[in-house]
Amino acid sequence: MTRVKINRSINSLVMSTVLILVGCTDSPKQALNLTDAAPTISAQEDNSTHHKHHNLHLHRASQTASNHKNTVWERMLSLYSLPDFNNPRVDKEVEWYLDHPAALAIIQQRAEPYLAHILDEIEARHMPGELALLPVVESAFVPDAYSKADASGLWQFVPATGRDYGLQQNEWYDGRRDIWASTKAATTYLKELNETFNGDWLLALASYNCGQGRLKKAIDKNIELNLPTDYWSLDLPPETEDYVPRLLAIAQIFGNADQYSINLQHIPNRPYFEVVDIKSPIDLNKAAELANTPLHVFLKLNPGFNKGSTAPQGPHRLLVPVAQAEDFKNKLAELPLSERVSQKYLVAQRAPAFVLHKDNRQDLLKPITVAYKVKAGENLASIATKNHTTPKALRLLNHMKSDAIQLGMNLQIPNEAKPNLNKSVLAQLENPHKPKVAIASASQSYEVKKGDNIYTISHHFSIIPKDLAAWNNVSVNTTLAPGKKLTIKAASQQVASAAPMRLISYTVGKNDSLNQISKKFNVPVNDLRKNNATALAKGIYPGLKLKIIVDGNQFAS
Repeated sequence: MTRVKINRSINSLVMSTVLILVGCTDSPKQALNLTDAAPTISAQEDNSTHHKHHNLHLHRASQTASNHKNTVWERMLSLYSLPDFNNPRVDKEVEWYLDHPAALAIIQQRAEPYLAHILDEIEARHMPGELALLPVVESAFVPDAYSKADASGLWQFVPATGRDYGLQQNEWYDGRRDIWASTKAATTYLKELNETFNGDWLLALASYNCGQGRLKKAIDKNIELNLPTDYWSLDLPPETEDYVPRLLAIAQIFGNADQYSINLQHIPNRPYFEVVDIKSPIDLNKAAELANTPLHVFLKLNPGFNKGSTAPQGPHRLLVPVAQAEDFKNKLAELPLSERVSQKYLVAQRAPAFVLHKDNRQDLLKPITVAYKVKAGENLASIATKNHTTPKALRLLNHMKSDAIQLGMNLQIPNEAKPNLNKSVLAQLENPHKPKVAIASASQSYEVKKGDNIYTISHHFSIIPKDLAAWNNVSVNTTLAPGKKLTIKAASQQVASAAPMRLISYTVGKNDSLNQISKKFNVPVNDLRKNNATALAKGIYPGLKLKIIVDGNQFAS
């Protein structure tokens, strides 16, 4: 995992995680007084002990950050401060995400409206930047997510913990789903947990997931047995043992995105929404009209309201996209009070709650798939043809070992409502470890349309943004004018430029370390760990056989 400003990163990532999963914490906290006014948070000094920076981690984080200037990624990576853990549990989670590129694409798509604001809260509290990704583990970045444990929202507060941190819950409004209020509460809660466990972010995160009582019991048990009491040494519930490594893994991947050949979507480092004081109730449909924003988009920013109108007793605030905020405020000022609320909007108008899987990683695949029930006479090939995909993609999406299906069986199939996203995602699912190549079979010209940028066009053709920019003598962040012609090279041209790879079996020597081996073969340490996760489960030792994938042009023998 990349390391930049380790202390801030740890604080941010842990606070987010603790808040979402630990809704079951034992001791009640003093409720926060969350007012209706727009948020103004004064920065608090963090006296936690800073970890030493790891040069390798810093180098990789800075490399990824330098390639994504003026984005939330650059800002988040600058706040990274959690240690770089060489642990097979982290490696296992890294491997899962790398084998599911769809999940990584969805994380970015869902996080876009919220990341800048989350980073504001994390930076104000001097927390680790990694914590901004905690909603990935908690709610798969779905703001109205609901779990069977009765946790709700981006940060997955259970009712009692939500109330402890000032999140109102009534017939009209659930503060656990309020983006602004829940993020403020979550970062506050995480910060407190970090202080409770003497600045240890991993213990704070673990307690957020399983509860402070359960964690302290595990610590006391190890003390009695004269065993270490760090997170990795504790006997914890399976969910908690996966929880922290999962956060560390996703932070590691985004911190080393370029090394993992992961495309980071261009998300500008600027506010996505503005908090507007509306002073009295208003229909959400009417508010969306005033903001010139589709209702479903508006509700993603304001998921805390249970009915078609904001709550009579407040909070009287709405989050409005920055680009529409000024116009919204002007139109709202001109709207007569008698037209603010209509009885026909008092019935809830939102879709059923997004219910989380026990393993939240699976929820990252939901947006690109829809449910499909197998009908009489169908087979996997016919279903694939009917839904414009392939049997292999369906097997991967449904974790099937063969093409065998049964009548009435439920499958996940590509969502045709998201054709461009699915085209690139499914291509990566079928070839997760191959260089990304264009779908086009020959070089072609593409005319830029309104709203296009290098990243959206690259996703459309399943090509690397840097390549597309280089072919057209522009940078990846260049603003493209509608009507501009871009060159899209053929797949054969791209594959020809890819360096041939070769697998080497290497026997570890007496004084070898992973760093020494990585330098010897010019491959990243993380690649060595990922490709040898099982072999390295017990550490590195003389005689251990490692698989090393190298540039075939560099090693001729």
